[in-house]
Amino acid sequence: MLDWSDIDTVLFDMDGTLLDLHFDNYFWETLVPERWGQRVGLSPEQAWKQLGEQYRSMHGQLDWYCIDFWSNKLGLDIQQLKEQHQHKIAVRPNVPELLQRLKAVNKKLFLVTNAHPGSLRLKMQTTGLQHHFHHVISSHTLGMAKENNGFWQKLKSHQHFEPQRSVLFDDNLHVLRQARREGIKHLFAIRQPDSQRPPLYSDEFVHIEDFADILPPNQDGRILI
Repeated sequence: MLDWSDIDTVLFDMDGTLLDLHFDNYFWETLVPERWGQRVGLSPEQAWKQLGEQYRSMHGQLDWYCIDFWSNKLGLDIQQLKEQHQHKIAVRPNVPELLQRLKAVNKKLFLVTNAHPGSLRLKMQTTGLQHHFHHVISSHTLGMAKENNGFWQKLKSHQHFEPQRSVLFDDNLHVLRQARREGIKHLFAIRQPDSQRPPLYSDEFVHIEDFADILPPNQDGRILI
């Protein structure tokens, strides 16, 4: 049961929550290894094996999400590569409808993402979703990733919200766990962040199948999910 009358602030992740994670998975697991492999003389398979190990060693660190870090490390223009393939960026089903409805019932909307500001800017330009939000925040501006200890308290001091009257939608379980530790009351995971991959299953959080399932009515009311 999600009672929208208990919610003042709605916190949204971007990649895998509002946007299809297929773009990012394709970009980092297929395109980047292919281009880096060409540069250093490795097959795509060899390049992916090496990069996959580096990715896993850095998960949860801010640099993992940093375009500048990977551009310098790999000798590739990551921002340019993203721009060249921006046609693959896609909004997940019923996202605009949910955002419009939430604004209509006077919820404060935050987009809170680990994406680098360059990637965030590109995706907002491509989708036009930025107009729905009161605040758009990249974790890079706060100097820590969302799954890092203290992130949500730092965000609260940067843009005030009341954790007990807030809901967070995110596809990253590590982020949801950290938000829970820092007092955000309502937490929801995403069942299928990447439309081209199987759904995810976990008993730890309620999973959203489709945002149409939680559209609030024109006035605040209880919505079964």
